[in-house]
Amino acid sequence: MSGAGTSRIEGKIALITGAASGIGLATSQMMAAQGGSIILTDINNETGEAAAKAINSCGGSATFKNHDVTSENDWLSVINYAETLHGRIDILVNNAGVGTMGSIEETTLDQWRAIHSVNSEGPFLGCKYGLTLMKKNRTGGSIINVSGVAGIIGAPNLAAYCSSKASVRLLTKSVALHCARKGYGIRCNSVHPSYTDTPMVDEMVESHRSPERYKSALESASPMGRLGDVDDIAASILYLASDDAKFTTGSEIVVDGGLTAT
Repeated sequence: MSGAGTSRIEGKIALITGAASGIGLATSQMMAAQGGSIILTDINNETGEAAAKAINSCGGSATFKNHDVTSENDWLSVINYAETLHGRIDILVNNAGVGTMGSIEETTLDQWRAIHSVNSEGPFLGCKYGLTLMKKNRTGGSIINVSGVAGIIGAPNLAAYCSSKASVRLLTKSVALHCARKGYGIRCNSVHPSYTDTPMVDEMVESHRSPERYKSALESASPMGRLGDVDDIAASILYLASDDAKFTTGSEIVVDGGLTAT
């Protein structure tokens, strides 16, 4: 039994999307500290390169590659890059996501498509092309898809976001069953944060007509009375990536301060 420690993914190669900020950045830092070699991808070159440089300066191992998760060609390029650089990937974290507020009446078709392109099609492409490289591993691998509590319960002002995150939840289970029945040794699980202190949530709060009141409402929605911290989510992703979760697949970890328990 491995248990928690400081080398939980020692020697493993992890590809993390949306890694320049928020949950993706925290996950990259935590995995690097736990012995992983990290490929950070994001559409933001400046912050992505700075993040990789900071990890390396602290004794970790990281590289950065520009990556639009909605682009099939970009996914092919990133997977080729990982294979050329490391020969394999052991961990894939489909984390990149966007969120725009809007009820079903307020949401435009363009907004709907833009959100689903990143939040739903991005993980689909990641799982599809990540598997092409990961299934070559003799030791299998782990795919973690970042969904959200919005993929489990509804929110009246997040029609497109809820739909996109719900699709990730069931995609995860389908991929998990497929890999298990093929005997790939690849696990696939999802993580479901509630509102977390990230730049995306900051943007949602700032765009609200009453930002302070809205942020207070988000905090009080959790029985624990606060927003999630990025490290709260990163720790759950790390667990699923590690051998501590070697018999866990098709599952979902909810990290929400008790929100969905009410």
